[in-house]
Amino acid sequence: MNEVDLKALLEPLSVSRWEADGVLGVIDDGDAAFGDRHTTHRLLRGVAIGMADRPDDDLFATFADLAPAAAFVRDAAGRHLWANHAYAHLYGRTRDTVIGRHLADVDEAGDIARFLALDQEVLTRGRPVRHTLTYRRGDGLPGRAAGYRFPVRWGAARCVAGIYVDVTDHAQALDRRQRAEADLRTLRDHSGLLCVRLTPDGRVSEAGTAVADVLRIRLSDLMGLPADTLIARTPERSALHRIWDDLISGRRRSARACAVLVDRDGWRRRVRIHLSAVCGTTPGVSGVWAVGTHLGLRHQARPDLTATQVRILTLLAAGHSNADIAGTLRLSRQTLDYHLSRLRGLLDAATRPALVARAYVLGILSAQAWPPRSSTAPNPASPV
Repeated sequence: MNEVDLKALLEPLSVSRWEADGVLGVIDDGDAAFGDRHTTHRLLRGVAIGMADRPDDDLFATFADLAPAAAFVRDAAGRHLWANHAYAHLYGRTRDTVIGRHLADVDEAGDIARFLALDQEVLTRGRPVRHTLTYRRGDGLPGRAAGYRFPVRWGAARCVAGIYVDVTDHAQALDRRQRAEADLRTLRDHSGLLCVRLTPDGRVSEAGTAVADVLRIRLSDLMGLPADTLIARTPERSALHRIWDDLISGRRRSARACAVLVDRDGWRRRVRIHLSAVCGTTPGVSGVWAVGTHLGLRHQARPDLTATQVRILTLLAAGHSNADIAGTLRLSRQTLDYHLSRLRGLLDAATRPALVARAYVLGILSAQAWPPRSSTAPNPASPV
């Protein structure tokens, strides 16, 4: 193999190659060569040391024989005129058992007609063809390779050359990833869980139908919305912001938090959120998956109540009579009746039991405390 043959073989494939003079000056390079000449010279010095004792006539042949990409040259009838070690390795053979052999001696019977037809297409069209092929490896398992076939002059004959990279492992990894993504989409759309993927700037990029149902919004309208517009301004929101900053900066990979969702009609639902950072092929976090569980009851936004009104509700929930409440809070009966009337209007509850029930449903009173107290009380001993 001479220089012209080698360049014809490498030209269609984006591989890193250089041609250097005696003082390691770069004369020519391939499209994928390093742009940094300093790096190029360092690599060339290593190559020059390794091949210093080889005759110049053998350098191109040695380069092609030992290249990691699988390469071959066949005549129009399908006989291998040349092949390198990587090509023979694809089939679990040595190159001596490939060169001079016909396709029928190397490939599976079902592939021979297909490969010959592709060779004829290359010769007829007279230009390179990008191609992905499946083949039977030496261990009997299916393999996959990607590369180019193109016409070349080999001596006086028009032949077909090919250069391929084995992508079996990559293809299998890609298949596994596609299956995992399909499973994730199934989980997102059909599990009933509240699944949302957020971009690093906090916007919705993917969401399941369950999320759209809970928020009472069309799925298409949900895409691109800032997540902050879907969360009520509660004390949990500030803690959620701090967790988000940790996830996006890479300080944490996962976290749990609570939040209150706000639907399109202004109603609210408390939810527990499980957050997981997604790291892509590029450095940094490419997104965050948020999965909601323990969804609370849908309720209207909590009305703004005075401390006295909250204290009245805690005493009502404890079972005290109007006279007991007025005496405990040192209010006149008329003032207590005014507060109860206001509370019935604010909470949309007509009776004393309904007032207590609404206070718990809206989260005004803590469901985990007895005696009854406000859900925002600073300590267990404080009723409000």
